[in-house]
Amino acid sequence: MRSRKRTLGSSVVALALLFSLFSPLQSQALSNFKVAPSTSWGYIYAGPSTAKAQTRPAKVAYLEQKSRFVVDYKNFPEWAKKDFQAAVDVWSAHFKSSVPIAIDATWSRVASSTVLGSARPGNYYSGFDGAPDKSLWYPSALANALAGKDLGGADPEIVIQVNSAAPWNTRSDGAPRTSEYDLQSVFLHEMGHGLGFLSTDSYDNFFGFGTIEQPTPYDAYAQLPDGRRLADLPSPSLELGKALTSTLVWSGPLGIAANGGVKPVLYTPARYEQGSSVGHLDEATYADSDLNRFMTPNLNAGEVFREPGPLLLAMMEDMRRKPPVGIAVGIPQVVRNPSALISDGEVIVTFDPPANARTAQISSYSVRNLKTDQVISGMSSPITFKGLKNGTSYAFSIVASNSNGTSDAVVTAPVAPTAAWKRIVIDDASDATHVTSINFNRKPTLLYTDSNSGRLKIATWEGKSWKKLTVDGAGGSAPRTKYPITSPISACVNGSGISQTLHIFYSDNKEKDLHYARYDGKKFVYEIVDGNGTAVNDYKDPIRVRTASDVSVSSACVATTGGLQVFYRDESQGILLGATKLRSATKWSYELVDGDRKTDGRTTGDVAFHLKAIYDGRKTYVLYDSVLTINQRKEATSGEVRVASRDTLSTTPWSYYNLDASGSFTPMAGYDISIARTLTGISASWLIAGPATMPHANRIRWSTVQSTPEQNVVTTESFGAPGKFLSTDGSATAFNCAQRLCVLDHSRSTPAIKLVSTEESPAGISSAWVVVDRIRYLVAGNKGQLSMFRP
Repeated sequence: MRSRKRTLGSSVVALALLFSLFSPLQSQALSNFKVAPSTSWGYIYAGPSTAKAQTRPAKVAYLEQKSRFVVDYKNFPEWAKKDFQAAVDVWSAHFKSSVPIAIDATWSRVASSTVLGSARPGNYYSGFDGAPDKSLWYPSALANALAGKDLGGADPEIVIQVNSAAPWNTRSDGAPRTSEYDLQSVFLHEMGHGLGFLSTDSYDNFFGFGTIEQPTPYDAYAQLPDGRRLADLPSPSLELGKALTSTLVWSGPLGIAANGGVKPVLYTPARYEQGSSVGHLDEATYADSDLNRFMTPNLNAGEVFREPGPLLLAMMEDMRRKPPVGIAVGIPQVVRNPSALISDGEVIVTFDPPANARTAQISSYSVRNLKTDQVISGMSSPITFKGLKNGTSYAFSIVASNSNGTSDAVVTAPVAPTAAWKRIVIDDASDATHVTSINFNRKPTLLYTDSNSGRLKIATWEGKSWKKLTVDGAGGSAPRTKYPITSPISACVNGSGISQTLHIFYSDNKEKDLHYARYDGKKFVYEIVDGNGTAVNDYKDPIRVRTASDVSVSSACVATTGGLQVFYRDESQGILLGATKLRSATKWSYELVDGDRKTDGRTTGDVAFHLKAIYDGRKTYVLYDSVLTINQRKEATSGEVRVASRDTLSTTPWSYYNLDASGSFTPMAGYDISIARTLTGISASWLIAGPATMPHANRIRWSTVQSTPEQNVVTTESFGAPGKFLSTDGSATAFNCAQRLCVLDHSRSTPAIKLVSTEESPAGISSAWVVVDRIRYLVAGNKGQLSMFRP
């Protein structure tokens, strides 16, 4: 099995791309629940050697399976898979769920040699049907179990990373020597974190602030000795930071009963330990307990455990119940960041809770339409007013209430609902998770993926209707892939008139190779460009060859009469690669474009999460983002938008410059990018964040691609925060606005934003511009169907 090396780059992208590394909380409008990415990990550290090896534990036969786990192994040796499966069998007998639990498991070297393994839930969910407490955030596997359905679709419920360099017992006999660590014990422990035995807290070691952005049932049951819940403390605050480094106990009744009537003590050393503090049982209290040492933070060499133990299982069962409410202190302060968002015949009122929301124990929010006097109450933002008149201005007041009283009202800026664009369905059997467009043989052509079938499809306008074919995807046979295609798509053409060749690049979700399909209008020819090498081609190696890295994240291509170029991210190392095939060549030649060093205009940033390329008739331009720093939650905090250019198919060095860079007023640039060739040059669009909204974007920028960029910018307050995906044709840029689809028209002196669709998608809506019969349309997935829109 190929080796896939993980570095800072891969850690960031693993957290980012499923939910957008830079996206805010997402609302599932149709299902009435919210989803937030999981960014807190639970670790297990390597402890010292035991005095003697433990006796091999007796094997237990599990006759009843309460749940089914499906593990996606990445780079695991066969012996390690056996240990993992043994741990899966244990948890299958103890964790009850009717929904299969998907685990994304990676075997790789980690930066800290003392970390044996780490895990996190896939996501957190709030407000779903079946949630015991709709104000709390439940980890994926537990949320699915309570809801009785899969809330996250294709997203894994648990993500686990194991340190391949640790001194493991590779015999899978349950009898490690005193210098070896037991892998099954690590898997059992980390699966506990992934299933929900984990706080979402973070701690600022410099200032001493503690933060819990999305309190979980674990945080609600963790309390100070005086009875205050961890979930109710102000966040961020020094008070919460002090609590994270002070004594905390478990208040759940089942956990207390399993602990002999005494509140279980959590691990909270005076010096905060990332990945260990709060999310474990206390080491000093339980390390010597044969039954309950399962979730202490350290595993000693030679130590073995095979059962979760009664205390852990009782605490896990507590989290399936509604925690007792906290004590309301004072009257709620005013809500923060009130906003009214434009929709079609509707206004979506959003707001952030008061600064004292947790201590005040908010019982409800009430929003009043100041024009009609209609009042709608709810437990959280957003609150939507329907049946409004397009073109009429409305403003709204918002108050928060608890058992002690009601806050002062705050009033939103007035907004007027507007009609969305008209919609025409192209393919009613495809949700078009990713879509791109191109003119091929003088015909408008669309390429799009369908998440239901896992296939990549092509639709060509034949004058009166769209001709649709399957390009590749799940269920295919060699040379096609048999795995689902889930990546973005890039396409380019060469040739002229009606004798063109279409070049399509994409990746599957299993092998994560870069696939290539060549289409002449009659048949497809397939090959793998990269990712299926025998080993990772290290970025330090000047000799560039086919690599074994994950190359599925992004790609962009340029085709000319002289040959074909494709550029793509090496997710395993966080670098930008390129492959070229000249017209007369039979093999690809490879190069490293950027991300490897700070000399020659290059960067050591984590590059090409998002990537586009274009040919202007002489030069090739590659536009990509570069993440420079991340915070403790692995969210990007500074970044650039970069351009690499050179004469097409040349072997001369690339030239580099920044189209945008981090600064005091724009700490983060990137998030997504788009590029288009126009009559006046090449136009690019991207997103930026201001200091007040970090790490989330709040503005759209666009510029011609030149070394001294124009830096045009617009905010999108009345339509919601901008997000991926971006798509520009040079005069307008489509973007996601509060998980909906909007368009920024920047062809005029005064830019204007238009609402395209009110349909929400937490994962983002991919779109592309296309001209059919001289009419410009925006194409995107909508209501599970590939559709095109026009005003």
